Amino acid sequence: MAERSFKKEVQQLKIGAGEEFRGEGILAITKALLESGVGYVGGYQGAPISHLMDVLADAQEILGELGVRYEANATEASAAAMLAASVHYPIRGAVAFKSTVGTNVASDALANLASGGVTGGALVIVGEDYGEGSSIMQERSHAFAMKSQIWLLDPRPNLPSLVKAVQDGFELSEASNTPVMLEVRIRACHVHGVFTAKDNKAPPLTVRDALKNPQRKTDRIVLPPAAFTHEQEKVKTRWPAAVNFIRDRKMNEIFGPKTGKTGIILQGGMYNTVIRALQRLGLANVHGDSAIPLYVLNVTYPLIDSEFLEFCQGKESVLLVEEGQPNYIEQAFGAMLYKARHKVSLSGKDYLPPAGEYTGAVMVDGITNFLRDADPALLPARHRAPNKPVEDKTFDDLVKTVPARPPGFCTGCPERPIFAAMKLVEQETGPHQIAADIGCHLFSIMPPFEIGGTTMGFGLGPASNGAFDGGGDKRAISIIGDGGFWHNGLTSSIGNAVYNKSDNVIMIVDNYYSAATGGQDILSSRADNPTKSTQHPIADALKGVGVKWVRQIDRTYDVTKVRDTLKEALTTTETGPKVIVASSECMLNKQRRERPIQAKAIGDGKRVVKPRFGVDEDVCTGDHACMRLSGCPSLGMKSLEDPLRDDPVASIDESCVGCGNCGEVADAAVLCPSFYRADIVHNSGRFERAMARFSQRIIGALQNRRAKNRLTFGEAA
Repeated sequence: MAERSFKKEVQQLKIGAGEEFRGEGILAITKALLESGVGYVGGYQGAPISHLMDVLADAQEILGELGVRYEANATEASAAAMLAASVHYPIRGAVAFKSTVGTNVASDALANLASGGVTGGALVIVGEDYGEGSSIMQERSHAFAMKSQIWLLDPRPNLPSLVKAVQDGFELSEASNTPVMLEVRIRACHVHGVFTAKDNKAPPLTVRDALKNPQRKTDRIVLPPAAFTHEQEKVKTRWPAAVNFIRDRKMNEIFGPKTGKTGIILQGGMYNTVIRALQRLGLANVHGDSAIPLYVLNVTYPLIDSEFLEFCQGKESVLLVEEGQPNYIEQAFGAMLYKARHKVSLSGKDYLPPAGEYTGAVMVDGITNFLRDADPALLPARHRAPNKPVEDKTFDDLVKTVPARPPGFCTGCPERPIFAAMKLVEQETGPHQIAADIGCHLFSIMPPFEIGGTTMGFGLGPASNGAFDGGGDKRAISIIGDGGFWHNGLTSSIGNAVYNKSDNVIMIVDNYYSAATGGQDILSSRADNPTKSTQHPIADALKGVGVKWVRQIDRTYDVTKVRDTLKEALTTTETGPKVIVASSECMLNKQRRERPIQAKAIGDGKRVVKPRFGVDEDVCTGDHACMRLSGCPSLGMKSLEDPLRDDPVASIDESCVGCGNCGEVADAAVLCPSFYRADIVHNSGRFERAMARFSQRIIGALQNRRAKNRLTFGEAA
């Protein structure tokens, strides 16, 4: 069950020539694929591409009507390998995945694809996840384009430009027999806008048709001696063909006055931010008309020498806006200027931060400082002088006053009790070497659990503990999610452990979905998926590759059982890897599914019971051990009015989803009996209401009697 459904929005994909298309960038990209006659599409989810994969999944019926093959690939490598259909056949194909982690996984297939080249257009849509809000290591896709000589598009983030980039990308790929990367940032994926649609095109040659007449060319296969000629072909044939196409098609754009003392060169994806900065400086209007010449690189690899040098003609200084490190484009343009003996001054990272996301504030400061030195007459008077520091601060430094908010598990997350159980085991056995993995379970490295010391890649948690499998006094523990298990872990981690006779412990966190990327179904999902094969137990796959010691836990909220099973795995005399599969449904997906059903049932007058948990203030001792072992966002502290109770007690707020984890943690740790469960009954029957009233009267009477006997402190008479 995906995080978001696009079943309604994808109906727009059917509109024809001349009609107005309105929607998000991901929908516009999908429409452009259909207008371009794509023959097959695939990919692997991961922000900011997850929703594009959800759009393609919801549009399967429309794709099928056009004869387009859709595949939700097992990994990014599987997706990139799928583009092999375009090597020998004139079929356009497109795949999408998150970069750079996805490009890392896909790099082997991409390198082979780029070496042999393609006949049909091959488009790789990579979601660039860069900046402070990113969930991955800070790297750029640009390096992969340069390494394998794959052309890299970075279009302006508006719908017409995105659509044009898809169409130009296919044609560029075919003109140069080279795969093309289309880089889209998260703001491009979700930008809203309008463009004039064209008719969808069925692929001239479908993959079904190609199967009837198989094709092969030995010189396209990456084996000697062909592999040695591919490099020469890249440089002597494909590169010039790409340069000519980019220049003739005018894929890069120039805006603003034709002449000027200064100019700005920018990646296409930076266009909106640059224009907004110029607007704030009074150098551009709301329509994007700039008072400074702009050279917009909708293609950031390869760079066109003649275009760049022509833009620099007559200028004294130019500023290059290139987000991220290393500064590949700045180095390349610097080399061009040196070879041409050009006198223009090229600036970039000297005015803009060497690393980090180029936000609006960063861009305003960088452009302002550049123009102060290079062309101060362009700036309004208030911006020409350096900014003066504010002497009288009338506001507090929020970094010091607002507490940090690190990522953490959702309320009711079924993974939280797993790590509570691990902490309980640590209390008895001491700390263990623990390797983490990519996924929601990686939040275990944060307080209150602070479990896991490394993460080496999706599905590589157990593999990263291989060096610690030397028969020491303690077994190492590895954590891997169900998504990582099916992505790469079954072979690279589990198979590796079996083959090497590992004696370590592996905890597989199974929440039924690829939850961290938006709740997409995977092989072990319990859901009935009409177009995919699900409900394949992880335990069966483990036994299939040779794991002998397997324990299945079907309810992770049973903290006592998780704790005892983990202790058994750490102490058993059996040899070989010990694998625990801890399963419970992702609470977000469960709530998305159940809340509409419950709301409808309540509206229809049916009886519905919703469990809620609370804390008995009179019983709670206020030691807060439950919070240290749970960390649930719904569990907080509350101060009492009782003068004899100084310490605040535990309290559960309205965000509680009734998972019961807090109470079970308290029970497993033998903390206190202060947690209680209350069932909220909607549309209760007459007998239930009568019993509730009777119970309230009895409880009220007992409370009044206790209140009369309670010692109180009042004012002296």
